[in-house]
Amino acid sequence: MRVLLSEGSSLTARETVTVLGPSGHRLEVMASQRMPVARFSRYVSSVHRCPPAGADPAGYLDAVAAVVRRRRIDVLLPTHEQAWLFAVARDCLPAVGLAVADAAAFERVESKLAFAALCAAAGLPQPDWAEASSPADLAGWDYPYYLKRPFSTAGRGVSLVRSDAERDAALAAAGSPVLAQRVAAGTYGQVAALFTHGRLLAVHTSRQAGAGAGGSAAARESTRDAQAQDDVERLGAELGWHGGLTLDYLADGAGRAYIECNPRTVEPGNAAAAGVDLPGLQIALSLGAELPAAPVIGRPGVRTHGTMALAIGAAERTGSRRAVVRAVARGLGDGRSREVLTPLRADPPSAIPLVTVLARLLAAPGSAAALAASAVDAYAVGPEAIAAVGGC
Repeated sequence: MRVLLSEGSSLTARETVTVLGPSGHRLEVMASQRMPVARFSRYVSSVHRCPPAGADPAGYLDAVAAVVRRRRIDVLLPTHEQAWLFAVARDCLPAVGLAVADAAAFERVESKLAFAALCAAAGLPQPDWAEASSPADLAGWDYPYYLKRPFSTAGRGVSLVRSDAERDAALAAAGSPVLAQRVAAGTYGQVAALFTHGRLLAVHTSRQAGAGAGGSAAARESTRDAQAQDDVERLGAELGWHGGLTLDYLADGAGRAYIECNPRTVEPGNAAAAGVDLPGLQIALSLGAELPAAPVIGRPGVRTHGTMALAIGAAERTGSRRAVVRAVARGLGDGRSREVLTPLRADPPSAIPLVTVLARLLAAPGSAAALAASAVDAYAVGPEAIAAVGGC
């Protein structure tokens, strides 16, 4: 199959290349950056420049449509927030295999405020929350707590506030109502699922084993969390969801608290290593091919990591070259964990972004935030972009 990834700057895109590459599909990538991380792979045959989807959604869609026609693409695979754009502008695209939920379903989960309301209605556990526009809305809230902009990704737009001054600054920066959320205890985990019109096709749970930028999971261990699997299945059925859906949660002995929804597949390397090939299944779903009769479930105890993501996370948290070196040593030397971001032996060109990023971090550890921000700017899609293409 000729498979076009919707962007190439995210870690999800790079892990998708790692997962799909050995399958023999011809992988091509849309890219608003000149040198996206997914470019550097022996499995990627072509990279197509395009405007950023968030800044110029119409130009981006035109570029995607042109590539689909010119390259005779079989499957358009949304690797990040372009999934929302494709759901709204499906009629603007030429005939191509594409598995995304409808726009109405996205509206119920894309906003953090909307997702919190959905969890409340569906009875899914979550930290106490409120909608806040001013300090008066938070009277009686003891510090610390989180203030989250409704539309943000990769930890951007999320502030842990510990004082009136931090609260006021976060509210002023948002400029619109935000989600206030209590701090919850527990280990950070994810449940990743794939649906066909509300029926669960595959599900995988994992816990964080190492932190990346913005507190993301740069290293993971697969788990068997039956409750999280049941919860996402119920949510997908309620939404009639089609395609990938990922929930972030905190788990402790008392239960789970859902804190985030990503209406797409997120960093599929750990799931694939544990026996759940989410991108491969999504290709089959996109083409209307035969699908599993029963949900595919990952096996527990499988460890994966991304050395580059561990290094960026260490630099962001500590600003220390020594911490970056320790993170790299951990990633390269952990024989019990599989590298899913830059697998040097299987995919030698992936060494280029790894070496480039490490050189920059060692020269200036404080550049980690800028590195992460440039990638986010390349793939982020907000409500303004959706509104701009709503009528096409």
